[in-house]
Amino acid sequence: MARRRPKRTDLNGWIVVDKPAGMTSTDVCNRIKRLSGGARIGHGGALDPLATGVLPVALGQATKTVSWAMEGSKVYRFSLRWGEARDTDDADGSITGTSAVRPDADSIRRALPAFTGRIMQAPPRYSAVKIGGRRAYNLARAHEEPDLPPRPVHVIELRLERRLDDDVAEFTAETGKGVYIRAIARDLAAALGTVGHVCALRRLRVGPFRVEDAITLEELEALAHIGPESVFLLPTDRSLADIPALSVSEQEAAALRNGQALRLFSAGDLSRIAGFHDGMTIRARMGEVLIAVARYESGTVRPVRVVNP
Repeated sequence: MARRRPKRTDLNGWIVVDKPAGMTSTDVCNRIKRLSGGARIGHGGALDPLATGVLPVALGQATKTVSWAMEGSKVYRFSLRWGEARDTDDADGSITGTSAVRPDADSIRRALPAFTGRIMQAPPRYSAVKIGGRRAYNLARAHEEPDLPPRPVHVIELRLERRLDDDVAEFTAETGKGVYIRAIARDLAAALGTVGHVCALRRLRVGPFRVEDAITLEELEALAHIGPESVFLLPTDRSLADIPALSVSEQEAAALRNGQALRLFSAGDLSRIAGFHDGMTIRARMGEVLIAVARYESGTVRPVRVVNP
């Protein structure tokens, strides 16, 4: 039996990939795993095969911060084709209905406020939502009708950019966690008395990760190797850029890595914790090195997720 190659442990950080159409997020991660020589891999929010754009990929210790990356807001540019309903709510699916209604720009703009703010949204039938331990898309493929009740989500902004023609309109959306752009397209079309689906989707940002920072798979594969010195490898705590930082000493870092809490009550500590409030999530750093994601409570910092060098 062939011996399994040990996982690489010296490669830690984030790569922002500009995902191409036609690939799953898992496909992209598998490519990067091969290029990295077997580093631990995770991603900060899946994209449908149809979609392109920002896919933040975590390597090594950065995988411990994936959950915080997924909490960040996301920005999408998408095109909605009116007049055709698809079973997947995007262009990859089969046509399930048609309509001759084509909304004009004024009608579209008047409808948008109902789809912004805190809204209720039913996920698409073909989605990764689990129902009784099974993914909704597996139930749909087995010709079972998944029960997908509406759930609360947050759409920060939804803006009509332009009508490309009578059949297609282009939008920009900024969303919170768990929003399906395909469901926005489906429901917006219904609100306008027609049917529709997403025919193009590009993610422009995930939290602090921007499309301007992205590298294509072709560019990565042309390099043939990903190492700790790679200029496109971003720091482990880049996904935590919006979380307040606490500078810690070497002794305090050792304590946090051992799961011990820090009690910061001395006069000298007051400037370090200025602006912190009870229940706040913070990142503890020694110089430029992330030590832990922690929780602050009444002068005490307790590690939630420890990052090893």
